[in-house]
Amino acid sequence: MHKSVAFLMQRDALALQENALTLQRDALALQGNALALQGNALALQGDTLTLYRDALALEGIAKFSSLRINEMLY
Repeated sequence: MHKSVAFLMQRDALALQENALTLQRDALALQGNALALQGNALALQGDTLTLYRDALALEGIAKFSSLRINEMLY
């Protein structure tokens, strides 16, 4: 009787270990996805900064053009 109980406990322990390994694998996959998303977010932030810089340059050009037009009109 004791051997069968020990066997059942060992079987349950192995099942729990298998579940733990599965959870660890899933956690690593989620961590990989999170890192990929973080990389995408950083790339988007870089694109945003580039667009902002371009917008500032266009704003400067527009102001300069406006001044030139005003000079020509007056």
